[in-house]
This record gives sequence, C-alpha cells and structure tokens, in this order.
Amino acid sequence: MPDIIQLLPDSIANQIAAGEVIQRPASVVKELLENALDAGSTQIKLIIKDSGKTSIQVIDDGKGMSETDARMAFERHATSKISSANDLFCIKTMGFRGEAMASIAAIAHVEMITKQHHEDVAHRIVIEGSIVTKSEKVQAMSGTSVTVKNLFYNVPARRKFLKSDPVELKHILDEFHRVSLANPEIHFTFHHNGNEVYHLPKGSLKQRIVGVLGKHYNEKLVPINEETEVANFSGFIAKPEAAKKTQGDQYIFVNNRFIKSHYLNHAIRAAYDELITKEVFPAYFLFLDVDPANIDINVHPTKTEIKFEDERLIYNYLRVTLKHSLGQYSISPALDFNADHNFVSKFSKAIPKDLEQTHYRSGQKSFFFPENEARLRPGNEKAQGWEDIYKGMHEVKVPDHAMGILEIETLESEAFRMTGSEDLGMKPKEQKEPYQIHNQYVLHQVKSGLMVIDYQAAHERILYERYLDYLKNGKSSTQKELFPRTIDLDPAKGEVLKNLLEKVNGLGFEMEDFGHNTFIIHGTPSGLDAHADLNQLIQQLIHNYVDNIEFELGVEDNLARSMAISSGLKKGKRLEKEEMISLIDQLFGCEMPYKSPSGKKTYVIIEHDELFKRFNN
Repeated sequence: MPDIIQLLPDSIANQIAAGEVIQRPASVVKELLENALDAGSTQIKLIIKDSGKTSIQVIDDGKGMSETDARMAFERHATSKISSANDLFCIKTMGFRGEAMASIAAIAHVEMITKQHHEDVAHRIVIEGSIVTKSEKVQAMSGTSVTVKNLFYNVPARRKFLKSDPVELKHILDEFHRVSLANPEIHFTFHHNGNEVYHLPKGSLKQRIVGVLGKHYNEKLVPINEETEVANFSGFIAKPEAAKKTQGDQYIFVNNRFIKSHYLNHAIRAAYDELITKEVFPAYFLFLDVDPANIDINVHPTKTEIKFEDERLIYNYLRVTLKHSLGQYSISPALDFNADHNFVSKFSKAIPKDLEQTHYRSGQKSFFFPENEARLRPGNEKAQGWEDIYKGMHEVKVPDHAMGILEIETLESEAFRMTGSEDLGMKPKEQKEPYQIHNQYVLHQVKSGLMVIDYQAAHERILYERYLDYLKNGKSSTQKELFPRTIDLDPAKGEVLKNLLEKVNGLGFEMEDFGHNTFIIHGTPSGLDAHADLNQLIQQLIHNYVDNIEFELGVEDNLARSMAISSGLKKGKRLEKEEMISLIDQLFGCEMPYKSPSGKKTYVIIEHDELFKRFNN
C-alpha cells in the first residue's frame, strides 16, 4: 500500500494558519497596529475602505526594516521579538509568534513600503497569495506602511461569511479603541472611506479616554493607583451613577495588552457591591503591570487570554484596590475628610428636610424618595421645575430588600376587589381594576384567571410597532423644543448617527448635524417623556442599534427596536391606574402582543385550575 501522508505546501499551510489568526478585517487591523507599536512609533495612522473589505492601511513612523527583514517578515514563524524558548517567559512586545504577516499575505494582496531612518531610499514589496510579485526601491518617509487589499480573495467561503459593513466596522473600532486607550503617549488617527473618524493627539490617559469615548466621561472617572508585591494597578473606574444597562467600555490591560478575563471582571464587580444593582455594568479602564515571568500569554493566537501564576492573589488585590479608591472619593459609604469634593456622589446627598416624610409600620421606618433625585437635584443645570418631581411620590421601603412588599391591608383590599365572591361576606366591585406589584408587574383579572403583565416588555412592544409604522409610512409627529438642545457624541457614535440621521428624524426627531460630532435637537417624538435625558436617550439608541447590527435585521427594524428599548418604561416606575389601563388597551391593539421586540414574553396567564390546585394541594 503506498504512503498517503504528505507535507502540505507552504501556501496551503499559511491559509490554514490564517483561519486561526485572521478571522475578519478587524484581525488584520489588530496585528498591523501591534506591529506598529513594537516598531517604536510615535504616530500611527489607520486608513480603511468599506469597513476593511476593500482596503486596510496602517502607516507608522517607527524604525522601519531593511530589505532582507521586509522579505523575512512574511515567512512563517519569522520574528524579531524572541530568539529562544526562555524568551516566551519574559515577553514585553505585543507580537512574538511570527504568524500574522504570513497569514495575511496568504489570503490577501499586500503591499509593504518600509524605510529605516538612516537609509536614503525605501523598499517596496508586493505579495499576492504568499507569492512575491514585485520588489523595488522607492522614495518614502521613514517608517513602515502596510496596505492589505481584497481580504480573503482566494478563500471565497471565508469572504462569503463576512458580516455587513456596519458589523465589520464595529469590530474594527473595538480593536482601535483597545490599542489607542493602552497607548495615550502615541498620536493616532483613523480614517474610514475618506472621513476622519478619530484624531487623538498624545496626552494623558484621562484625555485619551475622553477623546475615544466622549466628553461625558470627563467628570465620571475615579483614579486608581496602587502598588503591591504582585502587581501595580493604575487607570480609572467610573462612578456608580455612570453604570450602564449594557456591557461596554470595560477594559483590562496587562502590561499594556488588552485581555479578556471573567475572573478579574468578577473582582471588579465585587468592588461595586451595594453601590450598583445587578442589572447595570460599571465602566473601567484598568492597567495591571505584572512581571512577565509570572504570566503566560501564549495561550491563544489572538493573545487576549492570559494565565497568572497566582490568579487568586491578583483577584483579591484588585478588589481591595478598587474598593479603597471608591471609598477615598466618597462614592462608597465611607467617611473621608480628605475626599475630593468633585467626586461626591448622590449617596452623600441628603433629601431636603421639608420633603422627607416618615411613618412606621411593622417596626420599619419608611421614606419617600423621588425618582431621578440625583439628576434633578436643586443646583443642577437641568433642575428647573424640580419641585414637581416630589409630587405624588410613591413609597419605597428601607432596606432595599423590602422594596415592593405588599402590605396586609393592601392584600385584603385586593382580594376583595379581585375575587368578586360573596363567600367572603363582602360586596364585590363591578369594575375590576388592574394593580401593580413590585413596581415591575401589572395584575389584571381575565375570564380564564389572572393575567400578569411585564409592563416594560409590553411598553417596548407598543413602541416598537408604533416606531416601525412611522419609519415605513412616514406618519411620525414631532413636539417642537422651546429652545434647541445640543448633544455631543464620541466619534464612533457620531459616525453612526450621521449615517442614520434621516431615519432617526423619521421617528419624530428633528435633528441636524452641527459638525465635530455635535448634533442640535429642534424637536422630539410626540409622546416622549418631557423630562427624558435626550443625551442619554440618543447614546442608548445608538448603542442598542450597533449591538443589534449582528442580527442583520434591516435598518428600519433595528432602529425601531432600538428606539423602543431606549425610550420605553423601565422597571421600578410607579404607574397610575389610568396608565395601566391604557397600557393594557394599547398592548392588545398590537399586531403581536405576546412578545417584546427582543422576544421576551409580555404577559403570562395563571389559569383558574392552577390557582385551585395551589390552594388545594
């Protein structure tokens, strides 16, 4: 029987290796940016076309390469970063495996122009499918320019499964954010389809965070700086009130390398105990400086996973460090007379004495707290008419775990209303009114039993169908603003909103681009809460839209879903009887009242038989 095992040609081996290293255009961006960092660059420019599908170019002013090194850079396992096995245990560079450039060259058309500072001319190399088609001397600036075109041109199956341009752009932005945040001392620029998306001059870490993610972070950051025997911790974490209901803006860097670690994320979350609820996520930008000998980054080709020599010790130090910083700046319940008053949070603000109401029941003291007390506190620039917030306040029990407990007399009165039974010796009421429990659900009596409505999911369904109708049929109505309002977005969100502006105005907004990622709002959709924080609403709308892009729903469907979720009722709001009745009527006027836009049930029905069994078993 003849031998059947054979050595694969380098071209095929490189294509197979590329499947692990290069998964999408963002993978190319990551590898090229990291190579530019390792070259000692002070300025790095990223230029892409069609979300990287047509062209990706990275230009740096680093040390450049000789002609021989330029050729060797495209060979498998060729690297200048390590020379022996022992070097794997003290890696200080971003790259070291020697796979990226060979993998890229195997599945794309690549052009490299590089020049060392002491040389008079540059070297230009053109490679197509691992084959060098041109090598010549040219005039160019010192540094290196790498252009990658027609990615996956010879792997049609991989190119076929690339996502839409907005999805691929989102992944590229993620990689750019990670690299630029980790290196604030380097000047970065980012161009997409001829438009400058980011211009980030060198500066401090805080300036870089604001430049990348927006001005709204300027007053929300708490500094971290702690040295221990196992690691040094630095960076910033966001104040609890800046926590969002969606994950994002969470960055951990080890020796300036972005990593993903559920274990360390849990330590950070533990530091926020009793400061935020489980439904929201804090933002953080944390840097761990660890001895390279005590970590292993050679776990996966993407190099985003890492192993620590003593992970439990890192966990405990990180949690304690963050708790200390939160306490030092008066964000956690701690007494610190040296605290910076710029960081005093809403937890240290007392309710005005003339507005505090107390009463006693079952041995517990209850208070009345206004909603959005921190945002609409007197002294805030948006506080006009803040006294109205305290009218019709609802009762919230203290402590927190007692919130939403039904009082005995309330249960009795509800039993009277809902049973309609003469067996209790009471006269039943003819009108069966809905009733709210736990500031989350609405109870409504129906013929078959008891309907329990999740009013947040129900309201999102109502708004989704309304906004989708606006977008398809152009029936939106606008409430004019007395005075125009402006919102400032970070460059990434600003770029998304520019592309969506016509559709967003179709929802009922009247908004225009003022330039430099600033937008002027002249009107809002009719029916939108007059006290809504428009900046937060637009930010959330864009965030939800970008997150939904992966599902490729179509622009109108995606935008309607995103707007419904962003502007819908949130859990914890007390509803009046008329609001509950209107909600029920509108829900069952929808084409599909059973599910929210995200697929969550809007209501469940507890049948008579089930209730009977529960009381008789």
